[in-house]
Amino acid sequence: MIDRGHSDYIVFVDESGDHGLRSISTDYPIFVLAFCIFRKSDYIEQLVPTLQRFKFEHFGHDQVILHETDIRKDRGAFSFLKSRERKEEFLGKLSRIVSDTNFTLIASVIRKEAYRRRYTNPDNPYHVALEFGLERLFYFLRSQNAVTARTHVVVEQRGRQEDRELELEFRRVCDGGNYHGDQLPFEIIFADKKSNSAGLQLADLVARPVGISVLRPGQPNRAYDVLSLKFYSNSAGSRDGWGLKCFP
Repeated sequence: MIDRGHSDYIVFVDESGDHGLRSISTDYPIFVLAFCIFRKSDYIEQLVPTLQRFKFEHFGHDQVILHETDIRKDRGAFSFLKSRERKEEFLGKLSRIVSDTNFTLIASVIRKEAYRRRYTNPDNPYHVALEFGLERLFYFLRSQNAVTARTHVVVEQRGRQEDRELELEFRRVCDGGNYHGDQLPFEIIFADKKSNSAGLQLADLVARPVGISVLRPGQPNRAYDVLSLKFYSNSAGSRDGWGLKCFP
């Protein structure tokens, strides 16, 4: 039975890629939804102050929001990274923060071309990835004896209609519309895109490296090398199908 308390965990979710199926990019024909699961004590004591110190060191203030795309393209506040040496130093320190922070990663990857071919009327890839992720989040929390209280799942706002559809899908899955018909003790929280949330920024940083690892597994991927140790895995140590769900 679910009590009225809050769990010791909090989850931040972000995406990589376009969830549309009409026009599929040949460069990145996948959709990734990353779930970063923190013990609240680790989040408060590790990630938040460490990320703030990192921002003060590099920007002189902590109002910059770390966006993977902007960092990769040396855009906006990250234009100083056009210097190779400075970028290597910046990415190296950021990788160490990710490596040193205690969190568990679950990622759903939808291969859009194969998915579109398989179904006559395919569902929204975001909703499919969400269901896979929430199911595995429940399994993880159950393994930690943490399913008797409510766990908040934080996502970025995307637009009124999309948010409404996402909330309906979230509630459907939590009300038993999942593989085992479980009641999932989760509550969705929508954060403004300008929210300076350490957890959402970390989720944003990890989603694309996971996608690249699936799309081009032979390509050097320093960020993924760090993340590979964070995945939720089963008792045999396997992450495939557990912390990493690729479909189809």
